[in-house]
Amino acid sequence: MDLQTRKLHFIESILSIGNVKVIEKLEALLKKEQQKEKSQRVSVEQYNKELDEAEAEMNRGEYISHKDFKKHMEKW
Repeated sequence: MDLQTRKLHFIESILSIGNVKVIEKLEALLKKEQQKEKSQRVSVEQYNKELDEAEAEMNRGEYISHKDFKKHMEKW
């Protein structure tokens, strides 16, 4: 079943709910998931800024090689 069909079935199920408490729980869950998704999004500008900062750190030598990091982990 494709996503669009699943959405339509879900909507039909919601329309048949007669219990206000169930609707409130579904609303709360949806709101929570939408906020989580929104907080995880990064703008193109922010993404590019973070890439520029990472590149500058590498150019300044502010990094650890994979080999050195593996050696460091072995000491843990």
